[in-house]
Amino acid sequence: MGAAVAKALEVIADAPRTLSEARLAVAAHAVLRSPGADADIWDAEATCVNRSLLSAVDEILQLKESHAFPTASPARRRMDGALGVAMSRLIDEFLLLRVWDASQLEGKDGLRVAVEKLSVSLAPGGSGVWPAFPTGGTTSTGELSVTTTDELRSSGRSLSSWPDNALTTSVDGTFSDDLHLICPASLPVLHEIATRVIRAGYTKELLQTFTKAPCHVLDRFLSILQLDRPFLVANRINFEDAEWWTAEDMVKRWILATKLVGKALAVMQRQLMAQKCGAFDRFKDDYFMAIAKQSILVLLKFADGFTSTRSPEKLIYVLELYGALGSSAPGLLPLFTGKHGELITRQVPVVLAKLERALRAAIGGLIAKIRTDSSRAEGVGVHPLARYAMTSVELLAPHRVALDLILANAGEDERGPDPAGGAEGATSFRSLVSELIFGMERNLEGKSALACAGGSPSHHLFLANNTGFVLTRAADAGVASLLGDEWAARRRGRLEQHAASYLEASWGPVVARLEAAVGGGGKPARALAKFNAAFEEAHGSQACREVPDPALRAAMRKAVSEMVVPAYSAFLQKHPKLGKSARYTADDVAESLSELFEGDAADGRKS
Repeated sequence: MGAAVAKALEVIADAPRTLSEARLAVAAHAVLRSPGADADIWDAEATCVNRSLLSAVDEILQLKESHAFPTASPARRRMDGALGVAMSRLIDEFLLLRVWDASQLEGKDGLRVAVEKLSVSLAPGGSGVWPAFPTGGTTSTGELSVTTTDELRSSGRSLSSWPDNALTTSVDGTFSDDLHLICPASLPVLHEIATRVIRAGYTKELLQTFTKAPCHVLDRFLSILQLDRPFLVANRINFEDAEWWTAEDMVKRWILATKLVGKALAVMQRQLMAQKCGAFDRFKDDYFMAIAKQSILVLLKFADGFTSTRSPEKLIYVLELYGALGSSAPGLLPLFTGKHGELITRQVPVVLAKLERALRAAIGGLIAKIRTDSSRAEGVGVHPLARYAMTSVELLAPHRVALDLILANAGEDERGPDPAGGAEGATSFRSLVSELIFGMERNLEGKSALACAGGSPSHHLFLANNTGFVLTRAADAGVASLLGDEWAARRRGRLEQHAASYLEASWGPVVARLEAAVGGGGKPARALAKFNAAFEEAHGSQACREVPDPALRAAMRKAVSEMVVPAYSAFLQKHPKLGKSARYTADDVAESLSELFEGDAADGRKS
């Protein structure tokens, strides 16, 4: 404005020749003087503290409306210059005006305190317990890391549900009814500014200013992102290289900010449209949509930063963000009309579509990671790959509706042979779960075949443990019914087959030592000695084998006992003379078998 002021002062330097020119000179001097401490028209409380300056603006407008100066005359040019500066001053006053009152957010029980407390809990190391997607490792190292299964399953919460739960009282209860977000003192000022802008024909300039208008209510909620609005406007955020906890923190903040902004905008629009602002009424809709658009574009730009993410470890966070944006859009889009509505209506589907492509690529990466994991099978317990795959299924299960939409929208070009390029043949959540489990099972079979001889007890116990684990976790996640009875029946059949093969390979040879003597083909005492040796060897090796699932462990113990104890009892009954010298009674054998499959606990007792 400095150049305009200097030019305007230059053209009024000559002494006025008429009364109208004298009036213009006085008014222009008041308007064009350099702004000082007393040069503003309204103070922070919207009280008029410079009536003379406002009167000077009115004087120039009156001269204009009375056609005091001929067109193209020097005086007319002086008047137009002074009027332009006057309108610039009024528009600057508008930008300083506090239209929205955020004071109710600042109180002891206000939203600011609640939001700040919740924002602290979002930070890494915060007190909140959140389900985390399986992380860590690469297919080259074979390392897989899964957060404690019990913690994951007991949390049972999604990121997108958190703000509604945490702010039930502050947002859903009092936010809509009790918080009055309009600053009452600003309403007369809005009328004063709009009246003069309309009279001067500067409505276009005022409309352009709306995009720069401050709104402390929305800024309070956008501050949750911990990124300045100018930075977000000027830069594209790329979260591809962010650590998983950083991505989680960012998504939590975005979901919270989006929900609060959506709730605030609905209340702000309703309250603004209910006000009587005089001449400003014709601008209310444009003003509201301009400030609302700026906030929504900031949120969309933030979300757009996740559209480049392809990492399977960030899949759940991008999926949460996608779900939150999709669920918020129906409430946000009706707030906008005209060109603003056209812009937002175009932008939201664009961001959603880009997020869909990123999600399909991440899903393809997850499938490939499970298929190609090269970690070895250590022991006979549940393999980390099985935990990884089933934890992934459990965390994806709450998003089955969104995944059905995302996978169904995949183009044929995204389902090529390259698993990293998309979700391959998965066209629904059901087929995705089937693909993940099938890939994991085939990988585990290969690991077991490499680690164990085909008929060894370890091979069968390993596969029984992992098959039982898959059945249990699929039922807990609610996907067993989705996959169908035939799917579950096939795996129950495999579990029974692996259990039977384990019994035959590990305890069949023990019982065989007795069967020869019972059938009359060997010396009883010698058969008993061989049985004792075989039983002790089998018990010593199998007691430390781990069957983590209590139900499967009990079933396996029962099956072993039913195979060994009756055969041993029959042997002792057939040869009663050996009963007095036998090392074990039938009850001793039964008790020993009740300690099988304890893993490390059995090692502790033995030592």
